Amino acid sequence: MKAVDAPDQPAVTPELEDLYRGFEKELLVPLWTEIGDLMPPYPRSKAQPHLWEWQTLVELADRAGHLVPVGRGGERRAIALANPSLGGKPYASPTLWAAIQYLMPGEDAPEHRHTQNAFRFVVEGEGVWTVVGRDPVPMSRGDFLPQAGWNWHAHHNAANKPMAWIDGLDIPFQYTSEAQFFEFGRDEISDAERVTPDRSRSQRLWGHPGLSPVSQIGSTPGSPLLAYRWEDTDRALTDQLELEAEGYAGTLEPGHAAVRFTNPTNGRDVLPTIRTEFHRVRSGAETGPVRETGSSVYQVFDGAGRVTVGDFSWSVTRGDLFVVPSWQPLSIRSEASASDSDSGALDLFRFSDSPIFEALNLARTQTH
Repeated sequence: MKAVDAPDQPAVTPELEDLYRGFEKELLVPLWTEIGDLMPPYPRSKAQPHLWEWQTLVELADRAGHLVPVGRGGERRAIALANPSLGGKPYASPTLWAAIQYLMPGEDAPEHRHTQNAFRFVVEGEGVWTVVGRDPVPMSRGDFLPQAGWNWHAHHNAANKPMAWIDGLDIPFQYTSEAQFFEFGRDEISDAERVTPDRSRSQRLWGHPGLSPVSQIGSTPGSPLLAYRWEDTDRALTDQLELEAEGYAGTLEPGHAAVRFTNPTNGRDVLPTIRTEFHRVRSGAETGPVRETGSSVYQVFDGAGRVTVGDFSWSVTRGDLFVVPSWQPLSIRSEASASDSDSGALDLFRFSDSPIFEALNLARTQTH
């Protein structure tokens, strides 16, 4: 601790220096030397905007698939996105963890559970079943699969080719708050769990819009619906833009359709600490700049466009991932066409830490 001659600081004297040595000895820090860092006028995230290109991620994951086994010790062949400003930690942002997971043909990822809330999102491929609470759940392109903390889960690739998807978890938040637990499960799943149903038991119970099974009435902190299917998401986004074209309200802003994945037991977010959404930006449209407290990670599902986050700007295509740190302005321009997008628009999957900030009354949004 050093006395400095600066505005709003006490005069530098031998007595002040001696006082500071006393503070250091007793492990004390005076607020007047730290307030600029502890209480800035607006959020200054330690993370920085960054883009990870999907094609590069898949190529590296495939190399890992031929070199790194899946089993106890590694548990998952998951490769985390490390924000370049977070000192080498495997975090996309100070609260969010994102990774590409890769499973070779016939492989199983063994069962475990953890308090971290998690999800899987599939940008391409099919043939893997995630087994949650011994319920086999199929995974296909565009599917979003949430999984609240402390649920047993494993994965099985029943296809004859590898499959990759992204994982999102609140690992950094739980690590920082020192609240996490982890437990190993069975080394192998049963033959009954290796079946490959088109619909899981979860979907048969909960996958009917606006309808809840009376036998299961009651709010749950995480969604009991273990897969939100792409065909439903796609239809909802298409309908919003068509309603806009007909002159009716429905989009977030001109040319920008968006849906939020919600828990059917209470209408809130699918996970207690993670918000997940899907956005579609019509070709030629541009979203207005917006900044929010908390961070987000986006993955391009389809199409091409130009993304600007703070002072950074990138051209993006299918599969690319980028992070938006707290209070960094974001705008997106769609340059999609029928040649690079099934919908002809720029489609993006987003997850964020918004539920944490809302629960703590720290959520704030600014539009320009």
